[in-house]
Amino acid sequence: MSKTKRIVVGIAGASGVIYGIRLLECLKKTDYETHLIISEAGKLNIEIETAYTAEDVARMADVVYDPKNIAAGPSSGSFLTEGMVVIPCTVKTLSGIANSYTENLLVRAADVTLKEKRKLVLVIRETPLHKGHLSLMLRAADMGAHILPPVPSFYHKPKTIQDIVDQTIGKIFDFMGIPHHLFRRWDNDSTLEEQRIKALNSVVA
Repeated sequence: MSKTKRIVVGIAGASGVIYGIRLLECLKKTDYETHLIISEAGKLNIEIETAYTAEDVARMADVVYDPKNIAAGPSSGSFLTEGMVVIPCTVKTLSGIANSYTENLLVRAADVTLKEKRKLVLVIRETPLHKGHLSLMLRAADMGAHILPPVPSFYHKPKTIQDIVDQTIGKIFDFMGIPHHLFRRWDNDSTLEEQRIKALNSVVA
């Protein structure tokens, strides 16, 4: 498949690196060329939380960058992309983005995404949240970021962890304008019909 569009993916050191891995897997089936930045803590969490190595995950992307290389392509607005997803996003990374403190390529790429008015998704993975966290989210949102915590829905009746993960990936794809069939969408009419059929079956039984 010819890759006609670029998207930057950042994996920071929060728990939930499986979300970033699954995003890369799903993007491989699209016409997006993936440009990956994994923080050092992100690499560590991949080894801790999954059966993958950081090298395995790097091979899922089309291009991979050293997070210390702030001269890499995504550090410049002239490097054209459709946007960026930081998944998962630590509070430290959120703070760097909200305060334009571009100490590494991951935060610099996000800052460039904002200044160029491109789509930036922050999959912030922290709970509970104190006022400082919430203030940072508000500040990032005011700057143009799309705050998308990995909060699962259950109306589509997930049966596996991947079902739960895919619902968040689907929400990201929706925002980025990428067609998908990663989860069953809410359809009130069909839900009511399912309830009606269940009620009739219980009567017959």
